[in-house]
Amino acid sequence: MFAIMTVTGVDHTGIIASVTTALAELDINILDVSQTIMDNFFTMILRVEFDESVNDITRIKKAMEPVEESQGLVIRIQSEALFTAVNEI
Repeated sequence: MFAIMTVTGVDHTGIIASVTTALAELDINILDVSQTIMDNFFTMILRVEFDESVNDITRIKKAMEPVEESQGLVIRIQSEALFTAVNEI
């Protein structure tokens, strides 16, 4: 399955490392990434791929909660099909 993950929060050291480490632990492959910092606000969008029989969106969201809390981030993930449908309207 393909999904889009967004990560936002105040910029600080370790954001990318903590997010990508958590994804690697779930065996989630990062296919594409875009990130920027605007006025000390960090934003990253990732296109990821994973085996839906091993990880589903709900499990991934739950697994990312400790990263959100420890890093002070907001992390969202949704299927790429849903993301595309919503953004085409």
